[in-house]
Amino acid sequence: MKYTTVIFDLDGTLLNTLDDLTASVNYAMDMMGMPRHTLDEIRRFVGNGVRVLIRRSVPEGTSDEDYEAAYKYFEEHYAGHCKDKTGPYEGVPEMLSELCRKGYKTAIVSNKIDFAVKELRDDFFAETVPVAVGDDLEMKNKPAPDMVYKALRELGSTPEESVYVGDTDVDLETAENAGMDCISVSWGFRSREELESYGAKMIADKADDIIRYIV
Repeated sequence: MKYTTVIFDLDGTLLNTLDDLTASVNYAMDMMGMPRHTLDEIRRFVGNGVRVLIRRSVPEGTSDEDYEAAYKYFEEHYAGHCKDKTGPYEGVPEMLSELCRKGYKTAIVSNKIDFAVKELRDDFFAETVPVAVGDDLEMKNKPAPDMVYKALRELGSTPEESVYVGDTDVDLETAENAGMDCISVSWGFRSREELESYGAKMIADKADDIIRYIV
């Protein structure tokens, strides 16, 4: 068995969170009197964590004080609305169950706020993903490998026996920085063509493809 452990990104990989992220960003923009954003714009902004998402969402030249205020509005709104329209992509729950049945260890590592990562894991993947690591403002975010290493420690695994699954260029960089192989998924926030341009070697077009690559 080449791999014993599978580390998953969350947004755009396991869960379609785009509608709820967009709603919370636009709530913050409304509260600050700033322009709203479309789903496609938010799709381009995500990948590097909430702080970068908000930095990309506020107008250029926004003061640090107004940026922090917008971030707080987002955080407060998302805490109460992170599951309004969010749900797993087609085939994902079955794929996770199959990996667990075959004895693979699994974890989620996301740049999303830690409380939201753990809450979403508990709601959607409690039976199949025992470890969830999000942004706690103490570790460096992806693409730094710190959060991945924390998950691997909790699972008792090494990078050499693990594979990372994600949907963006940030995930490819994270896997490289952690010394892991990467499976990219084309149903998330980046297209297959974009993933290929980033150098992705393994691309899953449906959840079953992940099992094919791993097993």
